[in-house]
Amino acid sequence: MPNEKIILVEDDPSVSHVIITALRAEGYQVDSCKSVAERDTLMSTKVYDLLLTDVGLGEEDGITSLSAVKAKSPDIPIIIISAQNTLNTAVRASETGAFEYLPKPFDLDELVEVVQQALKPKSIILPDATMDEDNLPLVGRSSAMQDVYRMIARLLKNDLSVLVLGESGTGKELVAEAIHNLGHRKAGPFIAVNMAAIPADLIEAELFGHEKGAFTGAVSSAAGKFEQAQSGTLFLDEIGDMPMHAQTRLLRALQSGEISRVGGKGLVQLDVRIIAATNQDFLGLIEQGKFREDLYYRINVVPIELPPLRDRSSDVPALAKHFLNLAVSEGLPAKNITDAGMKRLKNHFWRGNVRELKNVIYRLVVTGREENISDTAIQQILNIERSKDQLKLANSEFEIHVKSIVSDLLAGNDDISNIYAEASKRFERPLLTEVMNHAHGNQIKAAKMLGINRNTLRKKLNELDIDPAETR
Repeated sequence: MPNEKIILVEDDPSVSHVIITALRAEGYQVDSCKSVAERDTLMSTKVYDLLLTDVGLGEEDGITSLSAVKAKSPDIPIIIISAQNTLNTAVRASETGAFEYLPKPFDLDELVEVVQQALKPKSIILPDATMDEDNLPLVGRSSAMQDVYRMIARLLKNDLSVLVLGESGTGKELVAEAIHNLGHRKAGPFIAVNMAAIPADLIEAELFGHEKGAFTGAVSSAAGKFEQAQSGTLFLDEIGDMPMHAQTRLLRALQSGEISRVGGKGLVQLDVRIIAATNQDFLGLIEQGKFREDLYYRINVVPIELPPLRDRSSDVPALAKHFLNLAVSEGLPAKNITDAGMKRLKNHFWRGNVRELKNVIYRLVVTGREENISDTAIQQILNIERSKDQLKLANSEFEIHVKSIVSDLLAGNDDISNIYAEASKRFERPLLTEVMNHAHGNQIKAAKMLGINRNTLRKKLNELDIDPAETR
C-alpha cells in the first residue's frame, strides 16, 4: 500500500470529502484545506509528495499562486482540477508545469489513476506555454471540448505531427492556430494551405516551390509553402483531397526532413511543424486507393477529433455571445439575444456547425433593427437557411441520379456515341410529365413554363410517348 502524503486544496466540502475518501482508500495520507493561505501554512510545516488543487478558491486563484509553491518545492507534482473548463484554464495549468489538469466533473477512478502516475519515480510533466488570454480562438466549456483542450496543452512544447479530424465548420483551422499561437513556434509564421483549392498540376509547385523555367509560366523562381513556413507551422487543410503524386513527394519530405523545389537540384532542410486536417474518412480513402497508408500514419501521430456542434449544444450560448462581440469589434452594431431566441439557437440542428452559427449571428446583427434579437427573428433566418439546405440536398440528389444514369449507359459499352441524347431522353420524360401535370394538360401553358414553343413541346411529347390526356 502507498504511504505518500498528499495536500488537497478544495473549498467545496462535498468535492473535498469524495476525493479524500477515495485517496485514503488507496492508502494515501491526505491533508485538506480551503484556501491558499491554509495551503501555505500546511506546506511550511510538513513535506508533501503531491499537491492537488482547485483553481477557483473563493476570491483566490489556485493557479496564480503556484509559482510560490514551485519556488519552495520545485519537484512536487501538481494536479489541477477546475470547473472553469476553458482552453484558457487548460493552457494556464500547463504553464505551471502541472502533471495533469482535470476539468470538473471528473471521473474519480481517473483522478486516482492520475495520482498514482504522478507519484511514480519518473513523471511526465506537461509542457509549459505562454498565451494571450484575449486571443484564445476556441470557445466552449462542454465536456466534449475538454479532451480537445487537454490535448492542445500537451502539444505546445513539441513538434509532433497533428491530424485534426472533424466535420466541415467545426473549427479545425482554429485548433491548428491555437497549437501554433500558444506553442513554442508562435514567433514563426503560420501558413495555411487548402489542398482542395489548388489545381492538381500546380500543387507540388505550390507546396515545394519551383525554379525559373521549371514549367510553362514559371518566369521566376518562387518559394513554396514549406519554405514560407520555416521556423513555424504548416497547416495542410483538406489533406484528403491531395492527389497521389503529391502525396508521394510529401511523404518523402516528411521522412527526410528536406525538400527540393520543382525543377531544382538543391535541397532545403526543413524546420516546420506539420498539422493536417480533413473532414473525410481516411480509412475509406485508403481502401479506395486514394490515400497512401504510409503517409496517413506519418501525419496521424497525434489525432484531435473535433465534436460537431450538435454534440456540444451547451456551448451554443457562449459561442453566440462570442460572435456578437466579434461583430462589434468589426464595426457592426451591438446586439443581444433574448432568452427565447437563445433557446432556439441551442435547440437547432447546425448542419454547418460553428461556421453556420457564426454566419447566422452576423446575418441577424446586420438585418435586425431591434437591439434585442427575438426568437421570431431567429426563426425567420433559420427557416431561410433550412430552405437553402433543402435546395442543396435536392440538387445533390438530382446530381447523384444523373450520375447513376450516365454510369448505367457507360457500363460495358465503350463504343457508345449517343450518351447525351439517351441521358437527355431519360431526363426529359419526368420533366415534361411533371410540367404537363402542373399545367393540367394545357400544352400552351406548359410550353410557356418550359420556355419552348408549342410545336416543339408537341413533338417531344410524341417522341417520348407521353399522352397529354393523361396529364389533365
